[in-house]
Amino acid sequence: MLETVKYLVGSVGASGFSSRSTAEQVTSACPDIRSITAIITGATSGIGAETARVLAKRGARLVIPARSMKTAEETRARILMEVPDSEIIVMSLDLSSLSSVRNFVSDFESLNLPLNLLINNAGKFSHDYGISEDGIEMTFATNYLGHDLLTNLLLTKMIETAKETGVQGRIVNVSSSIHSWFSGDGLAYLELITKNKSHYDATRAYALSKLANVLHTKELAQRLKKMEVNVTVNCVHPGIVRTRLTRDREGLATDLAFFLTSKLLKTIPQAAATTCYVATHPRVAGVSGKYFSDCNEASTSKLGASASEASRLWSFSESMTTLQDQSSDDSVDCC
Repeated sequence: MLETVKYLVGSVGASGFSSRSTAEQVTSACPDIRSITAIITGATSGIGAETARVLAKRGARLVIPARSMKTAEETRARILMEVPDSEIIVMSLDLSSLSSVRNFVSDFESLNLPLNLLINNAGKFSHDYGISEDGIEMTFATNYLGHDLLTNLLLTKMIETAKETGVQGRIVNVSSSIHSWFSGDGLAYLELITKNKSHYDATRAYALSKLANVLHTKELAQRLKKMEVNVTVNCVHPGIVRTRLTRDREGLATDLAFFLTSKLLKTIPQAAATTCYVATHPRVAGVSGKYFSDCNEASTSKLGASASEASRLWSFSESMTTLQDQSSDDSVDCC
């Protein structure tokens, strides 16, 4: 109850910011980021678009991957209208496809650019059931597995950039407090819904994918620490906001739900604040493996804090991405 009151009144936390802080406010005192190159997934609409706009305004070079190049070009044009001297590169990426992720990374590496910041923001909530081309339930494939592979493939570049520049690399995984709605065996549920459509529940599938983002953050942070590299990873809950994430559920019921919860909703500039804070603020330097909400450290669910579940998910993810890679190699050999 107390936390809800703090949220509604915008009570300032230890960071000096609150649920009512905006992305521009939390980056107003950030150090010069004109030397920073950032990849932001899901940057063509909603929270991602605001994150991209604000970081461009602060001087960062942006790489915007998207399924639709037309939409990405439109996003680039909008930002350039406000920030004419910004450098924005648009590239093709479908996170639900592991081969597309690999192609994107290969194309990015061919540009010979540094990489300081990776913001895994893209996400979907789909009422409709689907299976990815790699045989994984679509919400999990898009929200988690694609980002997992993307992060792992770009990690060497981030480590090298941090070493060469002395600027700490940061990875930001955008999750949700909805991760706490999932209970039970996540991988068993994923296998169940991947094999049997009748067991699919859109909300539970979304919660599982957001839990996976939290667990990935926890495990990767431990691995980065052991590697003794100058790269951190943290996870954020942006808050409740109406964006294109709910595009598959537009209608009277959705409109009514958002109307009834309107006092809890954030604006998009407020929803992008925690991502921008964790991505740029000096207070977060050296902080890794943490979960942030309203620009302050917060607690995950009990399952989200499980080291054993994080390790188990990591092993599963490795097996899935390696299997896909081997399948691709087999296809080449057969040609």
